[in-house]
Amino acid sequence: MSMQSTNHILMIRPVAFTFNTQTAASNSFQKQDESNNETQNLALLEFDTLVNKLISVGVDVTVINDTIEPHKPDSIFPNNWISFHSNGEVAVYPMHAPNRRLERRFDILDQLGEAFELNEIQDFTAFENENKFLEGTGSMVLDRENKICYACISPRTDLSLLENFCKKFNYQLIHFIAKDIMGNAIYHTNVVMSVTSDFMIICKECIPNKEELSQILSSSNKQIIEISLAQLNQFAGNVLEVLGTKNKKYLVMSKQAFKAFTPSQINAIEKYCIVLNSSLNTIETNGGGSARCMIAEIFLKQKNK
Repeated sequence: MSMQSTNHILMIRPVAFTFNTQTAASNSFQKQDESNNETQNLALLEFDTLVNKLISVGVDVTVINDTIEPHKPDSIFPNNWISFHSNGEVAVYPMHAPNRRLERRFDILDQLGEAFELNEIQDFTAFENENKFLEGTGSMVLDRENKICYACISPRTDLSLLENFCKKFNYQLIHFIAKDIMGNAIYHTNVVMSVTSDFMIICKECIPNKEELSQILSSSNKQIIEISLAQLNQFAGNVLEVLGTKNKKYLVMSKQAFKAFTPSQINAIEKYCIVLNSSLNTIETNGGGSARCMIAEIFLKQKNK
């Protein structure tokens, strides 16, 4: 059985972060901030502050700098193009926006291979030629302990590719439709819900099909913490459990998400893990993603030093 969370994570330090016009049509969370010309500098400050907070509690963070060329405005969100698994396999994913495909860097795998055991790469990127997309642990929320893959179908999350992934990695697929306040398909599952070792955070309000919702809720014996659509819009679902010193559990989230939770919800979370929050306003506004999107979990076995 795989552990649900890990002490090892990958984060990509931005060099040219900005609003991405190629992703905006399918990501209603993106809002171009016209008020300042310091988007990269502000995003970099937010990134470094979060990294320092994670390191301070004992999370092993591998930070790799983005490259200036080619321009990759969303490189700060690596979990969409790569995932790492406890059997030593790595999955590389097909991306909806052409400029996001540039984020896939196999030199990063070379660097990680110095510290971790990489057995095999499962490369799904050829499906871009068929206009089929699956954007990693943005498209999929994985219950790694119980081998359940939750996914809301959207232009970025293709059902046939989900079935392909689940067959290769031995996951049970639970797929559904999630809609925003305007009735549009929500672009990524990891803004709708999060699964930790002990509880599931989920926005029931955005899942109109009651049979689909019932299947999700009955699939897990974890405590359910329900968030509203308003809280979802403040990235309360885009959170991630990681392990710090002595395997202490932390739930990583933005300051906006933290403020969106009610005191009783925070109390429910803190029964199981410590909340670690950090301001990500620039990244959330321009990028349409939050703390969870910034982290690619590494479940690979460490090499003997």
